[in-house]
Amino acid sequence: MEITVINSTFILGPEKEMYWPEKKTLIISDLHLGKIKHFVNNGIQVPELANTNNYWRLTGVIENYDVERVLFLGDLFHSVYNKEWETFKDYIANYASINWVLILGNHDILHPDHYHEANLKVVQSILEEGINFTHEPSQEDVGYNICGHLHPAIRLRGTARQSLRLPCFHFGEEMGVLPAFGEFTGALTIKPVKGDRVFVIADKKVIAVS
Repeated sequence: MEITVINSTFILGPEKEMYWPEKKTLIISDLHLGKIKHFVNNGIQVPELANTNNYWRLTGVIENYDVERVLFLGDLFHSVYNKEWETFKDYIANYASINWVLILGNHDILHPDHYHEANLKVVQSILEEGINFTHEPSQEDVGYNICGHLHPAIRLRGTARQSLRLPCFHFGEEMGVLPAFGEFTGALTIKPVKGDRVFVIADKKVIAVS
């Protein structure tokens, strides 16, 4: 599924990724690596397979596009350091030709040395081609804002009182929000207004619903 923002065309993918062909850039939000390990370390039992699924899916989307840069829209790593960071560092070392960039999110609280050792460039935001990439919705009047943080989902209702909540891409007049890429991240149900463009992810497809 394609969408044009300002004068740039993006591909919205079924793994909740966005790809910018002109810039050969893969854009991913809210991976939340380390969250599952963080829960396990604190006695909360959750399926660790979800971490493995994150890497399988990330590998799949990298190999599906011509990628020279991966841009994380924040919350790459959840909370404090644990051994999952070493797994991620080893993972991106396998893609030395890719430029890895992190826009800091509220959960990205590792010591700067960890990012430096991983050859991960860290920034607060990126303004490119009139688009302001941030983690949280921007309060600045600078271009069209594309961000993450909110983990958007939409509830679809059937004629017989059935309802289904699905992750979605949500593009309003001034801001577009990506769904959380990571497993086990939760979601916020949105209420689109007239003119918004919403694309749900269902059955490995991206479907426009408004």
